[in-house]
Amino acid sequence: MADDETTDAVLTAVGPRLRALRVRRGRTLAQLSEETGISVSTLSRLESGQRRPTLELLLPLARSHRVPLDELVGAPETGDPRVHPRPVVHHGVTSLPLTRRPGGVQAFKQVYPPGWPGGEPEQRTHEGYDWVYVLSGRLRLVLAEHDLLLGPGEVAEFDTRTPHWFGNPGPEPAEVLALFGPQGERMHVRARPRR
Repeated sequence: MADDETTDAVLTAVGPRLRALRVRRGRTLAQLSEETGISVSTLSRLESGQRRPTLELLLPLARSHRVPLDELVGAPETGDPRVHPRPVVHHGVTSLPLTRRPGGVQAFKQVYPPGWPGGEPEQRTHEGYDWVYVLSGRLRLVLAEHDLLLGPGEVAEFDTRTPHWFGNPGPEPAEVLALFGPQGERMHVRARPRR
């Protein structure tokens, strides 16, 4: 009986994890459906707990969200606290996830190639909060009317509803630690107006 209750509790927690992963990545149910081949209605029912998750559904979702299957089902910790990041390259930037849990603040090491992305800054906005710490190289941050060049040891944080853009103007890669999320430790850098 206790095993049945444990199984039910684990399966009940899958839906909120799936939703948190999808929301964290800024994806719609339609986008996730297109990538996984799982219908929007099935995805919606999985996230709301109205459909019991199966291996056939969880495997493509784990691949799409780039997380281990045991993270989707909340498998118990193995005792090893180390995170084994797998690099993901998106639009030329290499990101190594440094956190395992979906939702909340997510930590990444990011490597921006020299001269990335080229062209003029195109500022964007979205929900959330960003914090960046430059490990090496230079990172250009255009934040509303501010144009900042951050070097090693410099930190910036901002609400991502403020128009922003990142770039690497230097001849070497820029390595950055980044926290993305609605909360977290707040370290400040004073913005200088663009001249």
